[in-house]
Amino acid sequence: MLRRLNSALPGLIAGILVYGAVVELAGVWFVADKLRFTTGLLIGLALACGMAVNMAVVLLDAVDEYGESRARARIIAKSVLRYCVVVIVFFVMMRWNLGNLFSAFIGVLGLKVSAYLWPFAHKVITGLQGRGDVSRDSKNNKTI
Repeated sequence: MLRRLNSALPGLIAGILVYGAVVELAGVWFVADKLRFTTGLLIGLALACGMAVNMAVVLLDAVDEYGESRARARIIAKSVLRYCVVVIVFFVMMRWNLGNLFSAFIGVLGLKVSAYLWPFAHKVITGLQGRGDVSRDSKNNKTI
């Protein structure tokens, strides 16, 4: 389902989850309240995954349904709405002590980290699978 929205979306979400696991394993040893740290991180990772899916849906809808002039306005409006949702979730977390706000912010940053690392990870994965961008000469089996 995610691949139908955007071909890079499954890899982006996998990157967010791997980032979350690394942050959890590294950070849980240095905090006093491990439960709140983990809860905040999970909330932040859920927000990051939700934002990634929402961005893919908004881009697909804006390109398909609207003209170029209205697509830009719709994309900007949905971006502002996404960040308002993050602020509201952070406020609810702070108000009712649902998790560590700092670890939730670190979890949301997983979207950025995954987006920046995805091209490199994709290149490594396709290289390991033998589907790299290396072209071969069919007669001599030499790499060009």
